[in-house]
Amino acid sequence: MDDPAYASDELAVLNAIQRRVLWLTTNIVDHANHVRPNPDGTKVGGHQASSASVVTLLTALYFHYLRAGDRVSIKPHASPAFHAIQYLLGRLPARYLHELRAFGGLQAYPSRTKDPDAVDFSTGSVGLGAVAPVFAALVQGFVNDHFGTNSSRRFVAVIGDAELDEGNVWEALLDEALSEVRNVLWVVDLNRQSLDRVIPGVKAARLRRLFADNGWRVLEAKYGRQLQALFALPDGECLRQRIDDMSNEEYQALIRLPGVDLRPRLVAGSAPLAVVLQDVSDEQLPSVLANLAGHDLQELLSVLDEAGSTPQPTVLFAYTIKGWGLPIAGHPLNHSMLLNHEQMAALQVSLNVPPGDEWSGFASDSAEGRACAAAAERLYGAAEPKATLDPALVPTALDLPAIEITSTQEVFGRSLVRLADLPALRARIVTCSPDVSVSTNLAGWINKTGVYTGQERADFETEAQRLLNWRRGPNGQHIELGISEMNLFALLGMLGLSAELCGQALIPIGTVYDPFVCRGLDALIYAVYSGSKFIFAGTPSGITLSPEGGAHQSIITPSIGAELPQLHTFEPCYGREVEWVLLEAMRECCDRAHGRSTYLRLSTRPVDQKPFRAVQQRLGEAELRRQVLAGGYRLAEWSLEHPELAGLRPGGAPVVNLVVTGTMVPEALQAAVYLWDEGVAANVLNLTSPQRLFEAWRTVDGARGADPLGWLIHPGERRAPLVTVHDAAPHSLAWLGSVYGAPATALGVEHYGQSGARDDLYHYYGVDAANIAEMALRAVDQ
Repeated sequence: MDDPAYASDELAVLNAIQRRVLWLTTNIVDHANHVRPNPDGTKVGGHQASSASVVTLLTALYFHYLRAGDRVSIKPHASPAFHAIQYLLGRLPARYLHELRAFGGLQAYPSRTKDPDAVDFSTGSVGLGAVAPVFAALVQGFVNDHFGTNSSRRFVAVIGDAELDEGNVWEALLDEALSEVRNVLWVVDLNRQSLDRVIPGVKAARLRRLFADNGWRVLEAKYGRQLQALFALPDGECLRQRIDDMSNEEYQALIRLPGVDLRPRLVAGSAPLAVVLQDVSDEQLPSVLANLAGHDLQELLSVLDEAGSTPQPTVLFAYTIKGWGLPIAGHPLNHSMLLNHEQMAALQVSLNVPPGDEWSGFASDSAEGRACAAAAERLYGAAEPKATLDPALVPTALDLPAIEITSTQEVFGRSLVRLADLPALRARIVTCSPDVSVSTNLAGWINKTGVYTGQERADFETEAQRLLNWRRGPNGQHIELGISEMNLFALLGMLGLSAELCGQALIPIGTVYDPFVCRGLDALIYAVYSGSKFIFAGTPSGITLSPEGGAHQSIITPSIGAELPQLHTFEPCYGREVEWVLLEAMRECCDRAHGRSTYLRLSTRPVDQKPFRAVQQRLGEAELRRQVLAGGYRLAEWSLEHPELAGLRPGGAPVVNLVVTGTMVPEALQAAVYLWDEGVAANVLNLTSPQRLFEAWRTVDGARGADPLGWLIHPGERRAPLVTVHDAAPHSLAWLGSVYGAPATALGVEHYGQSGARDDLYHYYGVDAANIAEMALRAVDQ
């Protein structure tokens, strides 16, 4: 059964390397839990069994298969094994081996932004790390078609079989936008165990069909060379049939038995099977039965080479044993098990690790040391150029034609159309949406730029039949997805890492119905956690989307935007605000080191633009733009509108600040007019980004003499009552009273929405002008 393609000395070296990887992996977790001081005595954690499951797979990948430009996603629970390999490759200082899950040390799961060694894809929330390379391959195709070169080669994901339970995996595979991806390899660690149990039936045949039906090449590495040799004997097929037919629970139980107890249970009275196994000793029998291809280097190398023979997306089901090589191998509860001191000592002896060499790699002049050096040179020898995008390409203004009454969503669409007229910048913009392009005002942009597909597609509709010119081909700059918000944020995340993954910087812009930001939240968090830079518009938003009913009215999305780190969130009301914020967000995408992603919460409600223009004339464009990007400005001031209120009574009229964001601004302005008529000195503060204001407050909180929001709330009004108004949960603005210790009344949406006219819903939820004024009067009376 020897394969001449793999010399025995190469296999011997790889075997020695995988044994050292197994030891280092296990020792990293043991040290974190049993050696490193742990004052509170709680378990640090780590996954010795899950890491051992992929030791052979990772050894074969890094020391044989992978080449420069390959990007790899490692299953979350194999983080220690990945770091052990990076150490052997000279990419991780030895001191970090002692710092698994320590502050500033190795992260629990591979992290692009937190780990000291280079991680291509963050993982942790299972399923997301699996599909990220597939979306990255789509980005690679886009980059190649638009710029001709990229720095990536192939995208590889090592995933646990339980990750195939995640719905986002199948959402991705079923999306037509991914049907043309190339250069993707998934290696499924098929150990048939989850966190709490042995999985009764993996349904591997069914999974293989699902992949094949979606255009993937399906490969399998099931049995190792020892078992294959037995299968080739006369009546050897009865052994294969016996193993194939047994349940996962039975198989896991049998491989843990001593040979003398295993043989009768395995043979189960079959005379032909007894003959097949007659030359296998009782001592050898457990390891022979456990000879799965996922731990057989010779078989695994052969299948991996076959996987690399074509750019077609490929999935390799590699059968493995969870806890392979450890005394807890195959145990149904081994996911969180840790080896004790005696087991670690025995493992060290069995893996030929000399005392005192517990953290050693290989001598540079040894065959293993030379193999590690050669792999490091092959993978990382050539420095990759850093892709940059000059923020000077982004103008400070677009000078859109003035429209008296318009919505923020409409201005967003018009802004993209204008950006399409700037060739150097247009080339770097890519838009995407989950089947909502027309309804989120992307039609104008798409008409100018086309839809991206890897090959030219015929268009059978006539111009008279529709408003959208759905021209599809390699030159298009819009990617249309199926109705999956999870896929939208997964794609945005990879587009926003195009500079790092493919060597070409892009400015990704996505649109999504704001209520369904929650549907894609897991992928959104994954994207910003990974350091991606992108822009998305959630539109339309709030109960302002009144006819659509409660299922389509977003209430908590402002809180999501405010609470996610590395994300700027804006909710503009006026068209020029949208323009300025969008351009600033694009500059943030150009700043690869410090920039953030940006979330725009927009509306379809038409709003009169005159109040904004009055402030623009008063403050000047530059100053108003600065305040808009800082988070807010004073839209209406009693001292300018009705200065006579200062002399109405001794000490002046009572003051109240109406604080509003987004589409509710007109209601606050109407309430202010009513309050002025009632002798109340009301101001309207328009918050374009409550999140930016909150960050400004937190930055200087407690600093002596600090005035975090001084331009917005003047010194003489700091203790004046606040009435906050938001087309969202009221708590989103309630914190403002704490800045200067002012009493605050928070208005917003506290119940599930329903269908109805906009004014009816505003009245029902108490965010109409009359109720705002009533709450303000109560506040000043108190």
